[in-house]
Amino acid sequence: MKLVLLSGGSGKRLWPLSNDARSKQFLKVLKNEDGKLNSMVQRVWSQLVNVNLSESAVIATSNTQVEMIQSQLDSEKVSVVVEPERRDTFAAIALAATYLYSIKGVSLKEVIGVLPVDPYVDNQFFSKVKDLELTINNSDAEIALIGVEPTYPSSKYGYIVPENKDYNKDYLNVSHFTEKPSETKAIELLNQGALWNCGVFAFKLEYIITLLQKKGLPIQYESLLKQYDRLPKISFDYEVVEKAEKIVALPYEGYWKDLGTWNTLTEEMGTNLIGKGIIKDSTNTHLINELDIPVTVLGIPNAVVAVSPDGILVSDKEKSPNIKELVNRFEQRPMYEERRWGWYKVLDHTKFEDGQEVLTKRIGINKGANLSYQYHNHRNETWTIIKGEGVFVLNGEMKSIKIGDVLKIPVGAKHSIKAESDLEFIEVQTGNDLVEEDIKRIFITWEEIESHCLTLEETV
Repeated sequence: MKLVLLSGGSGKRLWPLSNDARSKQFLKVLKNEDGKLNSMVQRVWSQLVNVNLSESAVIATSNTQVEMIQSQLDSEKVSVVVEPERRDTFAAIALAATYLYSIKGVSLKEVIGVLPVDPYVDNQFFSKVKDLELTINNSDAEIALIGVEPTYPSSKYGYIVPENKDYNKDYLNVSHFTEKPSETKAIELLNQGALWNCGVFAFKLEYIITLLQKKGLPIQYESLLKQYDRLPKISFDYEVVEKAEKIVALPYEGYWKDLGTWNTLTEEMGTNLIGKGIIKDSTNTHLINELDIPVTVLGIPNAVVAVSPDGILVSDKEKSPNIKELVNRFEQRPMYEERRWGWYKVLDHTKFEDGQEVLTKRIGINKGANLSYQYHNHRNETWTIIKGEGVFVLNGEMKSIKIGDVLKIPVGAKHSIKAESDLEFIEVQTGNDLVEEDIKRIFITWEEIESHCLTLEETV
């Protein structure tokens, strides 16, 4: 069986720590067995490693999340399928299917399992994921799902409703689905043996490849990438699952939780305080502070206080799920991002009446890592080194740099930098279109950059 992990989300429900570049699965707020903080995607990936499923997995994600995934996971061992634009889960799964079929050479008879990258579960959940392969092969079902045994009549989840309540079978035949019912309706569904839909399912590869052919869409990965905008913007549930003729579900009785809101996430954090701050006389209150300034919470029970470069949230825990509706009013670029080489934090962004802008960042590069060899068409940059040592490249010429050095990078100049030790610098951008898209990458690895510079020297 091959696995497709879906990494999406716009980062609104866990604002201000999450944003368009750093969705909930990347927040390092969960403690692992060693007491270190890790993210949901790191936790799930380690679980896949433990049950020997990681080598068969690919992650489908948007281009805004690729470097975050590479930063948090071992990029050499993770296969990533990158959507050219967000078009919901049907398009993402279809693209991943063509990647497995035409690039990886996976057999049409292979079972493909699909799951989100952020379920909060124990290891036995992934044993149930493995059972999907046997279920698909031994039944005449087109799709097999995993349904969680409900612990209470929740109105937050979708429900899988079986044809009959028979838990003696290895799987249940699915009658229909009910999406986020009222609490009264949820009680009725529990009496019918309904299960929570946790978004995990499986099918044979030929099922999706055949579907794409019927729709007149390419089944070759590179071709589908070029025609990606032809794919409908719709969820896989609506486009495929609910139209399938035969669906079965595997009941799962173990622990499962959706950590999609602050009130559910804080229940699993293992600590009430992350970052610089004090909580006093505030029962069941959590403080998560990413800024290097102290935050004090005094006499506020049952609250979450989250502080990041993107903003500050002070909320009653029960009210915190409503933050998504309020954040939709904000129009702001992500103020903090993790990348494959390190991180950056926006310190200031000023726009003038004549269209000129000044953007100031603090950038950190991990020891041994480097920025790509790149240039910009719409901005000048000035870098001031404030920590560490490294090697700077400008138009093919390399030189060593250290604390206090000031580096000027004009529009169009090709440049890169490598950290010999953990390196930080202040970057000041000036221009009239200061966006991340104004990065034209030439080389990615330091080996390519060094080779290019040596070639230039030999031709002089």
